[in-house]
Amino acid sequence: MKIIIHGGFFSESSTNQETKKAKQDALAGIVEKAYHFLATHTALETVVYATSLLENDELFNAGIGSQIQSDGKVRLSASLMDGKTQKFSGVINLEDVKNPIEVAQKLLEYDDRVLSGEGALVFARNNGFDYFNPITAQRQAEYQEKLNQQEKKGTVGCVALDTAGNLAAATSTGGKGFEIPCRVSDSATVAGNFATDFAGISCTGVGEDIVSGALAAKIVTRVTDGFTLKAACDKSFTELKPFDGFAGVVGISAKGEIYHCDSHPYMVWASFDGSLQVFN
Repeated sequence: MKIIIHGGFFSESSTNQETKKAKQDALAGIVEKAYHFLATHTALETVVYATSLLENDELFNAGIGSQIQSDGKVRLSASLMDGKTQKFSGVINLEDVKNPIEVAQKLLEYDDRVLSGEGALVFARNNGFDYFNPITAQRQAEYQEKLNQQEKKGTVGCVALDTAGNLAAATSTGGKGFEIPCRVSDSATVAGNFATDFAGISCTGVGEDIVSGALAAKIVTRVTDGFTLKAACDKSFTELKPFDGFAGVVGISAKGEIYHCDSHPYMVWASFDGSLQVFN
C-alpha cells in the first residue's frame, strides 16, 4: 500500500521559506490523510480523495485559487485513470465547479468519458455539482497586475497502489495563467495522467512539453515492457532534452516502486508507504 502526490512546480519555493514550509506541511498532511483513507478504499477512490484535498487548498494551482486565463475566467481540467479497468475519464476547461476531479470520477460510469467546455458544465450541473467561483482575492490581484503568471507552472496529482494491488492516477490543474482561452493542457490527456495494472503516472509542468513527449503513457508503456519505474522515467526524461521539456512526474509501479523526478527545479511532492517523505 503506497501513495505519492505532487503539487506542481513553483519558483518561490527556493527563495520564500514561509511558502516552502507551508507547502511541505500541506502536502505532508494530505498524503497522510490519503494513506489512511487508502487502507479502507480502492486506489481509484483514494486518488480522487487526495486530488480533491489538493484542489481545496489555495496553495496549489488546481480547484480553489487556480490561475486566471487571459479573458478573466478560470477553466479547470482534470482526469482520472483506473489501472484495473484501463478506463480513462476527464474534463477539459470546466468552469464554475469546485472539484473537477470528482466530475471526472462521475464520468467513469458513462460511455462518453472525456467532456469539455459547456458540455462538461452541463454534465456537472445535471449530476449535482453546484456553482462555485474558484477565484481567490490573491489570484484576482495577480490577474489585475499580470505578475508574470506566464512563468508559473502548477498542477496537482496523485498515484496510489491499494491493498489489492490495484493502481490509479489522478491529475488536476488550473492552467498556466493568461493563456489563450480554452487552451488544452496535458492534465486531462493520457500524456499527463495514465495508469495500467503495471504502473501509474501523474505529470506536472508545461503541458505542451508533456504532450509533445507523450510522457505519462510512454513511461507506463516502458514499465509494461520490463523497465524499472526509475529507468522508464529517466529514459523518457532524456527524450525531453532536445526541446528542453519542462516536466515533473510522480509514479508507482505494481512492484511497489515509488519514484519522482523533474527536468527543472523544482517539483513539490510527498509520499507515504508507512513512513512520510516530503520534498526539501
